[in-house]
Amino acid sequence: MAHRSWCAENGAAESNERLEFLGDAVLGLVVADEIFSGYPTLPEGQLAKLRAGVVNAATLANIARAINLGHAMLLGKGEAATGGADKQSILADALEAIIGAVYLDGGFEAAREMVLGLWGPVIAAAAADGPGGFDYKTRLQELAVATFDQAPGYDVETAGPDHARVFSASVVIGNQVFGTGTGSSKKEAEQAAAGEAVMALRTNAKNQDVSNEEVPTSAPVAAGRAS
Repeated sequence: MAHRSWCAENGAAESNERLEFLGDAVLGLVVADEIFSGYPTLPEGQLAKLRAGVVNAATLANIARAINLGHAMLLGKGEAATGGADKQSILADALEAIIGAVYLDGGFEAAREMVLGLWGPVIAAAAADGPGGFDYKTRLQELAVATFDQAPGYDVETAGPDHARVFSASVVIGNQVFGTGTGSSKKEAEQAAAGEAVMALRTNAKNQDVSNEEVPTSAPVAAGRAS
């Protein structure tokens, strides 16, 4: 995944930008189709708010972090030195580029399968919160209290010159770090960290549910449960 900063320094390869343009359009169509079909009672205005709540740079960047996309980025020396592999805008653009590449390689159905595989839980959570979108900090607050009986805390650090500040946030529940994120403001960094933590908690809960459902072959099957 070649960022324009890397291309400028190496003077050869084409950057992700054209694929970003295509991927953005494909993503928007897939999500619009999914929420139109999945939530038939929502009027147009609420559908638009729901789509905006899940198709934005913060959500794209959090999903990109969840799949470790930053490690696959080719960045110029300046971007790499200032944490470009975790910057919201760079990660969001790179994920859109991948969607565009999947669409070109495998067609719309392949791209749709990829998008829904990544966005399905986010769409469901945003719809449950209401059509206004998905506030990661609010959702994390609810999950943390329900799961650990305590609220999350945020540690924020800043780096860089005044005209190009980079904020780095860590979200802590108890003594454990559940998510990290960066941004051009404290709010953006905290939302990014909260988003990563929400995804981590949801993944843990899903894995726990699967584990609880597993029954050893030697154990008796519970009454009323299909074998």
